[in-house]
Amino acid sequence: MFQTFSAPSDSDDVPERIKRLRGVLANEGLQALLLPRGDEHQGEYVAPCSERLRWLTGFSGSAGMAAITRRHAALLVDGRYTVQVRAECGGGGFDFPGIARTHLAPWLKEKLKTGDVVGFDPWLHTVSEIAYLRDALTPAGIALKPTRRNLVDWVWGKDRPAAPDAPVQAHPMKYAGQAADSKIAAVQKALKAAGQDAVILTSPDSVCWLFNIRGQDVAHNPVVLAFAIVPASGKPELFIARERLTREAQLLLDGVVKVAPAAALKTRIQALRKAKRRVRLDHDRAAFWFSRALGKSAVRGVDPCIGPKAIKNATEIKGARIAHVRDGAAVVRFLAWLDGAISSGETVDEISAVQALEAQRAGSQALKEISFDTISGSGPNGAIVHYRVTEATNRRLRQGELFLLDSGAQYLEGTTDITRTIAIGAPSAEMRNRFTLVLKGHIAIATARFPKGTRGIDLDAFARRALWQHGLDYDHGTGHGVGSYLSVHEGPQSISRAGMAVIEPGMIISNEPGYYKEGAYGIRIENLVLTGEAERPAGGDREVMAFETLTLVPIDRRLIAKELLGPDELSWIDTYHAGVLRTIGPEVDGETLSWLEAATQPL
Repeated sequence: MFQTFSAPSDSDDVPERIKRLRGVLANEGLQALLLPRGDEHQGEYVAPCSERLRWLTGFSGSAGMAAITRRHAALLVDGRYTVQVRAECGGGGFDFPGIARTHLAPWLKEKLKTGDVVGFDPWLHTVSEIAYLRDALTPAGIALKPTRRNLVDWVWGKDRPAAPDAPVQAHPMKYAGQAADSKIAAVQKALKAAGQDAVILTSPDSVCWLFNIRGQDVAHNPVVLAFAIVPASGKPELFIARERLTREAQLLLDGVVKVAPAAALKTRIQALRKAKRRVRLDHDRAAFWFSRALGKSAVRGVDPCIGPKAIKNATEIKGARIAHVRDGAAVVRFLAWLDGAISSGETVDEISAVQALEAQRAGSQALKEISFDTISGSGPNGAIVHYRVTEATNRRLRQGELFLLDSGAQYLEGTTDITRTIAIGAPSAEMRNRFTLVLKGHIAIATARFPKGTRGIDLDAFARRALWQHGLDYDHGTGHGVGSYLSVHEGPQSISRAGMAVIEPGMIISNEPGYYKEGAYGIRIENLVLTGEAERPAGGDREVMAFETLTLVPIDRRLIAKELLGPDELSWIDTYHAGVLRTIGPEVDGETLSWLEAATQPL
């Protein structure tokens, strides 16, 4: 439970591991192998037994791809990890050509020749990913070949951790708000309307949401690593060892779901193919193995749980508000302690800050887990967007620097995610300028009014405009969806350059613009917001939506350059802080309350 601070795999072992893997490639008749950071469920968060990319390369980020040829190696990551990947793997002989999806094929074509074969584990790549790569590589005469076994697992050997087997818990109606049989009926109605006989659910959060179960199979996200088949009529099948089910989970599932051993999945897939059933498969989420196994029975379609799961019901919305009050009080207690500790000259470092924050959250007696490894970045470490502190990188919080703290919690009522950038001592004029430009973008999202049908891509520029005007930007999305005591990163909604999903009432999304000066500091301001319907402006002829800010923690006033804010922006800050004091004030007392009153004073 909670965060550990061990470093990634010993970099001294990386060359030997890659050498051994290259020996296997030669035996298999392959010129290259692809290794994504993922598992059979294509999840962002994986069990220790699926941390293949970290074990092989030393890279500890949550997204990436390695390509290993007999002479070369590449690590491809997105904008969150461009600094981190060089820090962790810069001495390992890797190329860092860019973003996996757009730069992988060009790199392979540069390093390989006509007739070469690239191997891949069919369980670790989506249908869409393999289709994209085939289209890109086939004209160059380079073939893709699914391997019969996972070659990295073969090299890893007996030291590879065992698969998770944690108990499966029921998620009660008082938190879920909708019974499993009601959700199943809605999915089956959608299948019938589409003329499909079944759907295969491969995403753990979809399985958990549909059946109202939760687990502990991966760190921080309460999911169960399991597959399910939902027929258009009849009971769904959940493929998991029955002995893993708690008594409450068995009572919940009995009569609603058939539980089958995980090993039975392949047989059931073969039966669906033999019977020529029309089986929905989400090409962006399902492993290539399923498409291959189903053949012509596979029908492309979106996971039918993705949309309904993202639109929170009234119970989940109520729970989210409860969770954010509880979490806000814990973070406020931490910030009050931190300011006091710094003022009194105590030594506080990145790890001790994480531990103090976790202790405050645990003090509520309601914390189930943190929702991800806390990003605790002091000074230049804050410029590493998804920095993860270890004992080797741990750094003291120093006067005149910024401290970026991105954290979250899992409560039965809901999931939280918050980032605050904190001035340690007196900030520079440049820090205050950059912080305020980020704040202007944050306020632009928080106060946005937009018509129904608006997508995340349509809103993304709101958060960047002030930075753009000064020739600045950031290389990550502005916002991601958040689950209800589920995954902290949830689709389909996002506010980003790739955010094509429509933003709908009931969706919870993060609002987190930032700015990062490599080698100096990082800035990010993140609140979670709830999408809802807004009052139509006088004279307007479109239905309008808006965001309600859920997160209740002060924004560091010491970093705000008031002269850069307009009257409406100043009013938003003061109104937000007044709401924080009004709601969180009754939850704290003593020195913490005094700190909160000072931190929420009007600008």
